Amino acid sequence: MATIDGRPAQYGISLKQLRELMEHRGREGVMKIAENGGIHELCKKLYTSPNEGLSGSKADEEHRRETFGSNVIPPKPPKTFLTLVWEALQDVTLIILEVAALVSLGLSFYKPADEDAPVLQEEEEHHGWIEGLAILISVIVVVIVTAFNDYSKERQFRGLQNRIEGEHKFSVIRGGEVCQISVGDILVGDIAQVKYGDLLPADGCLIQSNDLKVDESSLTGESDHVKKGPDVDPMVLSGTHVMEGSGKMVVTAVGVNSQAGIIFTLLGAAVDEQEAEIKKMKKEAKRANKQKNLTGENDGRSQIKGSQAPSQRETVTSEITKSESEGNHLPQSSSSGAAETGHKKEKSVLQAKLTKLAIQIGYAGSTIAVLTVIILIIQFCIKTFVIDEKPWKNTYANNLVKHLIIGVTVLVVAVPEGLPLAVTLSLAYSVKKMMKDNNLVRHLDACETMGNATAICSDKTGTLTTNRMTVVQSYICEKLCKVLPTLSDIPQHVGNLITMGISVNSAYTSNIMAGHNPGDLPIQVGNKTECALLGFVQGLGVKYQSIRDEITEDKFTRVYTFNSVRKSMGTVIPRPNGGYRLYTKGASEIIMKKCAFIYGHEGTLEKFTRDMQERLIREVIEPMACDGLRTISVAYRDFVPGKAAINEVHIDGEPNWDDEENIMTNLTCLCVVGIEDPVRPEVPDAIRKCQRAGITVRMVTGDNINTARSIASKCGILRPNDDFLILEGKEFNRRIRDSNGDIQQHLIDKVWPKLRVLARSSPTDKYTLVKGIIDSTVSENREVVAVTGDGTNDGPALKKADVGFAMGIAGTDVAKEASDIILTDDNFSSIVKAVMWGRNVYDSIAKFLQFQLTVNVVAVIVAFIGACAVQDSPLKAVQMLWVNLIMDTLASLALATEFPTPDLLLRKPYGRTKPLISRTMMKNILGQALYQLIIIFGLLFVGDVILDIESGRGQELNAGPTQHFTIIFNTFVMMTLFNEINARKIHGQRNVIEGLLTNPIFYTIWIFTMISQVLIIQYGKMAFSTKALTLDQWLWCIFFGIGTLVWGQLITSVPTRKLPKILSWGRGHPEEYTDGMNLGEERFDSIDSDKKPRAGQILWIRGLTRLQTQLAEPIRETEV
Repeated sequence: MATIDGRPAQYGISLKQLRELMEHRGREGVMKIAENGGIHELCKKLYTSPNEGLSGSKADEEHRRETFGSNVIPPKPPKTFLTLVWEALQDVTLIILEVAALVSLGLSFYKPADEDAPVLQEEEEHHGWIEGLAILISVIVVVIVTAFNDYSKERQFRGLQNRIEGEHKFSVIRGGEVCQISVGDILVGDIAQVKYGDLLPADGCLIQSNDLKVDESSLTGESDHVKKGPDVDPMVLSGTHVMEGSGKMVVTAVGVNSQAGIIFTLLGAAVDEQEAEIKKMKKEAKRANKQKNLTGENDGRSQIKGSQAPSQRETVTSEITKSESEGNHLPQSSSSGAAETGHKKEKSVLQAKLTKLAIQIGYAGSTIAVLTVIILIIQFCIKTFVIDEKPWKNTYANNLVKHLIIGVTVLVVAVPEGLPLAVTLSLAYSVKKMMKDNNLVRHLDACETMGNATAICSDKTGTLTTNRMTVVQSYICEKLCKVLPTLSDIPQHVGNLITMGISVNSAYTSNIMAGHNPGDLPIQVGNKTECALLGFVQGLGVKYQSIRDEITEDKFTRVYTFNSVRKSMGTVIPRPNGGYRLYTKGASEIIMKKCAFIYGHEGTLEKFTRDMQERLIREVIEPMACDGLRTISVAYRDFVPGKAAINEVHIDGEPNWDDEENIMTNLTCLCVVGIEDPVRPEVPDAIRKCQRAGITVRMVTGDNINTARSIASKCGILRPNDDFLILEGKEFNRRIRDSNGDIQQHLIDKVWPKLRVLARSSPTDKYTLVKGIIDSTVSENREVVAVTGDGTNDGPALKKADVGFAMGIAGTDVAKEASDIILTDDNFSSIVKAVMWGRNVYDSIAKFLQFQLTVNVVAVIVAFIGACAVQDSPLKAVQMLWVNLIMDTLASLALATEFPTPDLLLRKPYGRTKPLISRTMMKNILGQALYQLIIIFGLLFVGDVILDIESGRGQELNAGPTQHFTIIFNTFVMMTLFNEINARKIHGQRNVIEGLLTNPIFYTIWIFTMISQVLIIQYGKMAFSTKALTLDQWLWCIFFGIGTLVWGQLITSVPTRKLPKILSWGRGHPEEYTDGMNLGEERFDSIDSDKKPRAGQILWIRGLTRLQTQLAEPIRETEV
């Protein structure tokens, strides 16, 4: 018989049987496990031990993977480069250009036999094919560049996704040791420890549990928490969230065999089927339409089909979106998925404004493009057929195609397809760099929203403080020690109770490990408050692990786990000589109220009267709290079968452990300890930066009000002469609720503007505060709120906030799931970096806009007026495509990758109603455009005289390139290039060179463009319609280029305040801009809708939807 690692290779239970086992719930599950011989027998069949776990040997792991599969759900394959090229080719304007270029190519080879053209013209026509080919090549370049950008972006997000997944670790027992392993490495037979806040990565059966409640809404849609336990409902399923308690389970199904994996696989298959179905329906609808048009009858059936299609498709797409958002591991909750589709986070402000702007530019550009073509064709026809009275020749078709190409090129230049690229690049670049600043961005637009943040509601522990807790003061037997006492200072029986109570009544996942190097501080693993108490036990000279080894978790009678309502934790263990002992620990004032006895001087038991309680709070607890210490009390209670002492309670049978109120009374207080969690050294400075940047920082904590006040003062949240409010959760609720107990917005509005610290608050209070600030209309602009959270119950507040930050170290999986950004170092100063990057994104896009709009205005006007005045565009099609490449793709790369500077934090947030193009920017755009137009038209009409060269005006269509028009093209590119340097500043700064050398991408692209331009002019010849220039002429072009920098200084001197407000664009509430967004979505709303957008609209929307999908796809992909 084959063996693996000294055990039989054949498991006692098959994969199929395990899958069937996991389909049962509740009582059925208990019975099903009993049929298999109970949970311990199940562990034996899987060759695992409930206490030791798997052996951890490589051979065993491999064999398990082969037999039961690995815990990974295969991701959707990424799009190939060719797919992306194909998608980039779908752009309507590019298709028109390709067709026109092919027609032009065909016509250039077409030689009508009946014409006796002069030999000279034939010589020139010899090169006629070059322009068509050049346009085709430039289209291919644009397509490849676009596809490459998309490809690198997709790869970046795959990397980000893998990073997020790699961060997801889980506690399992292997070889008797508790270790954290990556979720993908979990195997069937692993013994996993589940605790409050976990997102379960695999299916399993509970071996033991304490007060375990699970949110299964992701699988069942039921929002009530399900109580779990080996005797109640032992099945725990992947993709569900642990909301309370802890436990230990044996893993029975992983990856595609787990419940979530099965749903995921079905969903993937359903999507493919549905997509095939949709294609089929589209074809049918088209066929039906044709018939309808032919017969002229209104066919009701096709109507019905058409109307059914959208609804069916909508359900699929929402499912697809949901399934795509899962990444490689387990699906997110479908309820949250449903909630997301119901309440989409409103579109990011920037996105909404850009979409509207792009649509408007698109309309203007198309109008001018159509006019250009019409004017060119009319002028040509009048000149040729009316004035010269020539008969029609077939070669004239070529002329008409050339005019069309010029028109389409104007369109290409006018449509700012670089906008979506700039947005995506800027965001993607920022996201990549923010990772280095410990911000792991899960939703792209959160990055930009953060730049507008006006309020931050932060946790205290771990965010503002170091989360490295130590006991620094203790009060035991009426003795207050400001240093660590020794065990000999404490009466023996009290000392034993304290060490036992702390060691047993803390999660066994909390541990103190030795540092990596001999001199290092010990490493705290698990709950930091518990680690401080365990450190206190170690400091007394007692090994807590030996106490735990003696009293293992399976000996516990009952555990009352910590939650935000209890604010305490209790553990019941059997006493050696019969009866039970309850140990409890928690917030001092809460435990004190439940104590009836206390150990006094020399360890004598005393009654704990109300007076003594008040004195203890006044003389011990409050002074500790005012020093910024968190105070924790430890107490106990004995339940004995025989004669009971004064502080014991007599029992006959087992007490009713569910009657928590009666169990947790008449406790005996053992000690009060003060735990220090020092403020992070960098936090006060970070908070000062926030305040200077116009961001209000509020602290929301579950801690005592005095501790909170002390820490807030040390951080700088409370400033000496400010008018501020510090409230406790109860008082906060009293102030914001009316006589019926309902929350009223006008009451919240009285509280939040001055509120700086909310202490002893529950997660509901945090949610109420965040919602209240967001919904408030007190301030001129709507407040943009960022929130930090780490607990499971922080989920609603994190989701409600504009930007939710989850803690990467202390945060639970549930909190991370609800967040937009994960702080990998749990540090407040990383939030300030996020603000800086957010503002930088906004500025980068504004820089790009300022640059691009100048080029747009100039290129379109030059082409249009040139066409009217000279019957030919001074800028040829290929030249315009090159300018388009410079300004769209290359400039968006150069300007979107500017690094943030600390100056960004010296201004107030823009707010949601800030115009996208400010008056300063509009002044720069119009000013530079005016300069460039004067120079270009000057060169066009009198340049040939001034520079003493042959005029390019009025040339035959097939004439070769002239130096005159080459100089115009070259001067335009030079001015554009130097204006790119001007565009780096948008707030009217004079020094545009500042920080230029800190951005290598910018100057590399700039130099590359310059060299390419020299090559195009000198060697482009027919392909680029250029003629080589002399050094003199080059110097003139560069001189006009540098002129833009000088002119820029003049424009800066014009005071912006004097300009009318009408010059700014994009003012007002973002809600006004969502119409533009909906326009873009029209195409997706129905398959066979009568309200199809006009072709013109589709043209713009193509580019715009690219903007939306570029933002949406990565977002979906990163939602893990």
